[in-house]
Amino acid sequence: MLLPALAVITGLALLVWSADAFVDGAAATAHHHKVPPLLVGMVIVGFGTSAPELVVSTLAALDGTPYLALGNAWGSNIVNITLIVGVTAWIVPMKVDSKVLRKEMPLLIVMTALAAGLAIDGQLTRWDSSILLLVFLTMFGWSIVEGRRNRGDTWGKETAAGIQDIKLTKGQALNKLAMGLLVLIGSSRMLVWGAVEGARALGISELIIGLTILALGTSLPELASCIAAAKKGQDDIALGNVLGSNMLNTLAAVGLAGAISPFSLEAEAIERDLPVMVVLTVTLFIMSLGWRGRQGRINRYEAAALLLAYLAYTGWVLSSLRGHTLPT
Repeated sequence: MLLPALAVITGLALLVWSADAFVDGAAATAHHHKVPPLLVGMVIVGFGTSAPELVVSTLAALDGTPYLALGNAWGSNIVNITLIVGVTAWIVPMKVDSKVLRKEMPLLIVMTALAAGLAIDGQLTRWDSSILLLVFLTMFGWSIVEGRRNRGDTWGKETAAGIQDIKLTKGQALNKLAMGLLVLIGSSRMLVWGAVEGARALGISELIIGLTILALGTSLPELASCIAAAKKGQDDIALGNVLGSNMLNTLAAVGLAGAISPFSLEAEAIERDLPVMVVLTVTLFIMSLGWRGRQGRINRYEAAALLLAYLAYTGWVLSSLRGHTLPT
């Protein structure tokens, strides 16, 4: 049991470092090639901060442990909304200025509803996965168009300011991008192995490991980037990271896992985790709306409610362990 635990701890530490290096390298490389800042924020940074979930879920599916992949993807969505937005908005209440973000919010609800509709029958087939991946590719194309067309959007301006803080030459950016990707893949491999072996040793469901340890660990890069962005007044970047990550988790991470290894969903995933993810997605949309002239804003009271929701959900998940007896 000691070796799997060390693999998980080391894998998580390397995962956080590699995701940060990957994002910095990719953003700086794109900047050197004159890519519009909004496009960098929507596609490159959004994809980069979600790379841990994507790689971990893919490797888990290749290992024949799709429940780990599903738990990681859906659990990360729940962690992103409750813990990451909650902590960030508690430190600095988050304003929502970007017109692009206002378009992405309802789109995320539609995608979540689509994922729920495909999963409600208890099966994730290759046909279901193909639909998710097709929608992901469509969204990817839409993001490129929006990134090029809305160059004056506040999200793009905040991204441009953030890129200026990354002092890398073109060669350094490429090296950091490559190194970040290599360590990301290696640390994800280590993390998946440790999580699977630990779950088997303790007799714990792979779904629960994915929903808790992996979901929290693979979301740490988003937490760090969101807090840093919010402290600089770059609220749209912080919220954009969460929305982009949740879209990729819902469509790409789950879609790839199901395409590699189709599987039946555990009852708990449908009855507990899926409804929680849907309700939280709608809640985030409502919180970020502006009405009666009020600017969209997530305040500290709402942040506290999200943090309480994270604690309540985590307690709910962990309560299912009561029926397990640990090996002697």
